[in-house]
Amino acid sequence: MSGWNFADVWETIADTLPDAPALVHDDRRLSWSELDHRADGVARALIAAGTAHQDKVAQYLYNANEYVESVFACFKAGLVPVNTNYRYTEDELAYLWDNSDTVAVMFHGAFADRVASVRDRVPNVRLWLWVDDGSGPCPAWATPYEAAAVERTAAANGAHAVAPWGRSGDDIYMLYTGGTTGMPKGVMWRQHDLYRLLSDSTMHDPDEPDLDAVRNRLTRPGPITLPACPLMHGTGAFSSFGILSLGGSVVTLTNRRFDITELLDTIEREGVNSIAIVGDAFAKPMLDALDANPDRWDLSSLYIVLSSGVMWSEATKQGLLRHRPSMMLVDVFSSSEALGMGQSISGGTSATATARFVLGTRSRVLTDDGRDVQPGSGETGMVALRGLGPVGYYKDAEKTARTFRVIDGERYSIPGDYATVEADGTLRVLGRGSVCINTGGEKVYPEEVEEVLKEHPTVRDAVVVGIPDDRFGEVVCAWVEPVGDALDRGGVDEDSLIVHAKSRLAGYKAPRHVLLTTSIGRSPAGKVDYARLKREAAAAVTAS
Repeated sequence: MSGWNFADVWETIADTLPDAPALVHDDRRLSWSELDHRADGVARALIAAGTAHQDKVAQYLYNANEYVESVFACFKAGLVPVNTNYRYTEDELAYLWDNSDTVAVMFHGAFADRVASVRDRVPNVRLWLWVDDGSGPCPAWATPYEAAAVERTAAANGAHAVAPWGRSGDDIYMLYTGGTTGMPKGVMWRQHDLYRLLSDSTMHDPDEPDLDAVRNRLTRPGPITLPACPLMHGTGAFSSFGILSLGGSVVTLTNRRFDITELLDTIEREGVNSIAIVGDAFAKPMLDALDANPDRWDLSSLYIVLSSGVMWSEATKQGLLRHRPSMMLVDVFSSSEALGMGQSISGGTSATATARFVLGTRSRVLTDDGRDVQPGSGETGMVALRGLGPVGYYKDAEKTARTFRVIDGERYSIPGDYATVEADGTLRVLGRGSVCINTGGEKVYPEEVEEVLKEHPTVRDAVVVGIPDDRFGEVVCAWVEPVGDALDRGGVDEDSLIVHAKSRLAGYKAPRHVLLTTSIGRSPAGKVDYARLKREAAAAVTAS
């Protein structure tokens, strides 16, 4: 073996714990042996289609068993999975599959019409694998995924699927991330590095792979996790990879819109040990349901709630801990380009403050001129993470050079997150510099204002953007989604929201304008389209 490869590890788990649970999607349950065999079939179908080493294969799928199966199949075949946002339009899909040089696509039947409309724009795709979800028949131009997954050949003789070129730790896992501005970019992770970051350190030697050591530690089935957020995004995928690498199982929800009742029902029914969410977009509905029905669900199996990607407010954490003090709430400050910049852990009766993290051991905060931000200085800097990180962005040398830099002889990932370091050494995250607002020469980071607004009792969600202003260049404008029926009752006072913001922040950070909306329109991963909201805010304020 040359470096850690997920396929090697997962095959070892399947051989060691063949009857242990691996995947659960409603009543569709797969053991590790069944998962391994089905991924073998899909891997052979991909190889037979004429793919080459490290060719790209897109998952255009909702959360389902097939998502994990097909990623496993790619790893087996030495191919590169390409996550595909299922909310993309035809133009965005064509861009993604062209930019990534995709040669095969797995897609749920619900997307058949959209796929058909872009097929002639991505001529390099030579295999379309259709996943039956009851939406209609398999198109004539596609191959049923199920036929590939169950295919067994006499020549295999029970052996695992391996392409002629083999596998290595240098094989790539690619995560396309759109961020807040610009077109999506493919972040390339070596599997060796990603495995070392995501797996329990007791399961591997830091330098050389040792599958016997993995096998010897697999004495029982591992933990049960439920990614409540999409597997197409890093939080869902990475948390699932980590649990699978412990010999655990992944439970996915069947509803294609976030359904808090289904989430809580499933945690109870399946004895889920950990869930992955994306901040308050998931945690607030969870808290509302528990407050309304405190005795309905038995969540005694749940001991970890992990969140990443969007800030998770202190008040919501405190509310969840009231219902289950023994839970550990882990708020991870990471990005697609940098895993482990910081974290905060809440439990018992104590919840960490909003956007406050313990700086990771591999992290530092650097000023624009390259100095370390000193604790308590009030200076602002960008968070930089050294050590294991991505190779770079696919086909974008310029962005790779900007984000991954050598400082003091070490390579750092600097995704663009600004922060200050408090006197006690904790990190207070301000937000991504790409959406920073410049008002009268002062910098305002939207997330800082958003979290203050979300503390107001009439606000469910908020997004802050900068809009043009003749005097200040830009001024702060807030989109606010009210709680429940507050909008209908006239219970949202825009002036009181501005006063509330000024009571917590410098005056220039407070919104000059507040716009009310029935929905912020977050993606399944909790992200927002700042560029669109900025355009719509400018138009709305001009019209008023």
